[in-house]
Amino acid sequence: MAPDELVADQGGGRRAALALAALGVSVLTIYAIFSSGFGRVATSAVATPAPPTPIPSQAPTPTAPGITVVADNFWLTYLPPGLTRTGGGAVEPEPGVEGGWARYAAGSAFVEVQVEHGTVAADWDTYRQRATVTSPRETTVRGKPAVVGRHPSGGMMIVWLERTGTGAWIRVSDTLAESLTLLAASVRSPA
Repeated sequence: MAPDELVADQGGGRRAALALAALGVSVLTIYAIFSSGFGRVATSAVATPAPPTPIPSQAPTPTAPGITVVADNFWLTYLPPGLTRTGGGAVEPEPGVEGGWARYAAGSAFVEVQVEHGTVAADWDTYRQRATVTSPRETTVRGKPAVVGRHPSGGMMIVWLERTGTGAWIRVSDTLAESLTLLAASVRSPA
């Protein structure tokens, strides 16, 4: 073998060894990432739509699945932990309005939900006038028109038109303000 051929052969061996070492480091890195649990979805998490507008910061992720019935054909798939139903029933009878409400509470923390059907929710402008919201801000709930702000008696409130003929609102204590949009996003109401 000529000396030039020998040098060229040694360079190829070094490159092959370097490539093999780089491959080993890559494999070990990928193994370490996947064995750490990076990217795995927690088995207790519930898939929910992203909140339309966080109030006042990013809403917490629910930790337990479940369905909380408010009224016939209207329920929540998320309720902050620790709350139990403390009231509910049919809305006060009046012309053009029927529906149901529910209240969930624990200590001073509470969630109130009401759904109303009828001419009171014929369109967004009509239903929007029904609810008194101070410092209102326009937003959406799952792509539907909504307004969010303070309730005159305290706490935060979101009001929206679920569909023509059905409106809803949710009121929460100040301690649960970060859950407000997550609660609204969790509503299920088949047509």
